Amino acid sequence: MQVKNNYQDCLTNVACSIRKYFNLAYHHDTNSFLDQLLEERKPSHVVMILFDGMGSRILERSLDKDSFFLKKKVKDITTVFPATTTAATTSVRTGLNPVEHGWLGWNTYIEPIDKTITLFLNSEKGKGELCEEFLTVKNLLVTKTIASEINEIGFYQACELFPFGENKYANLDEMLERIKKEVNSSSKKFIYAYDDEPDHSMHLLGPDSQEVRQLIKIRNDKIEELCKELTDTLVIVLADHGHIQVEPIYLSDYPEIVNMLERTPSIEQRAVSFKVKEGWKDKFKEKFQELLGEYFSLYDKSDVINSQLFGDGKPNLLFNSAIGDFIAIAENSNKCLISEGDTVLFSHHAGYTEEEIFVPLIVIDCGKKE
Repeated sequence: MQVKNNYQDCLTNVACSIRKYFNLAYHHDTNSFLDQLLEERKPSHVVMILFDGMGSRILERSLDKDSFFLKKKVKDITTVFPATTTAATTSVRTGLNPVEHGWLGWNTYIEPIDKTITLFLNSEKGKGELCEEFLTVKNLLVTKTIASEINEIGFYQACELFPFGENKYANLDEMLERIKKEVNSSSKKFIYAYDDEPDHSMHLLGPDSQEVRQLIKIRNDKIEELCKELTDTLVIVLADHGHIQVEPIYLSDYPEIVNMLERTPSIEQRAVSFKVKEGWKDKFKEKFQELLGEYFSLYDKSDVINSQLFGDGKPNLLFNSAIGDFIAIAENSNKCLISEGDTVLFSHHAGYTEEEIFVPLIVIDCGKKE
């Protein structure tokens, strides 16, 4: 299979440049542009802001060519596979590829408890309540981040800002105020800030809605203003993936396929993992290609492993079981495959179109103190 993610020029490599600058070990190529700039400028503060879903193509369609983001864009890079928040933001926060950290998608099969878990919600797929069993094995996935490693060593400082959790910020303005406060509070420091827009609105309204374009313009303008107020700081603006308007296909309409499955499909709706009952793999492949091959490319487990689709590196203990027997990828279609427990959305990601896999690398050098 052709792997479209460039694992020598993706989100993981950006994170490895951060690791390198803060004297942490790293296991993948770094981003040469960032390395050179960090070495030359030696900023006291590095701020990484990730706008969920703000892929390169939607950014280009939403902003004028002389906008701040587009003027400061160094290049387009790829996300990791799959093009989804669970996998991509974990790579950004760790400097590891999905094969290594194990956070493969929104719904990931966890073999020790034999359950498919919505990882960010700590709940079983399609159920709202906390899955206590998952918490007992969650540490089999990589949970230590760049920020936590920096703070653990104690030579430098780091923090992470989210719109959820115990120390959440309330809105974009508060996030930006928190960034300014953190930059002014100490010497060499890494700050990672995550914003769930425009992804949240794109899921509901589509990537080209006026509301989404306005959200992107607001972020363009506010980051420009933020950078005017910062000194001795390098600001990196990224996205985890892009978006595409989708059409659902309901797996329940294909009982011939459902009856061959050992468990519920997992990972993502446009990058779907199937575990097939013993003795049925050849029949499954034949039937899937007959019924859904027009919309999804089907790859067996050996294809996935040999191609390093999820990146190179030492596989996480849960990786081989989590990928199942086959992965179906929407490479050239706008289809989503909906199974029990999935939410039907207007726009989605995790497929293999350029709309989904390319993200901008935006870098702003805020300069030294006078």
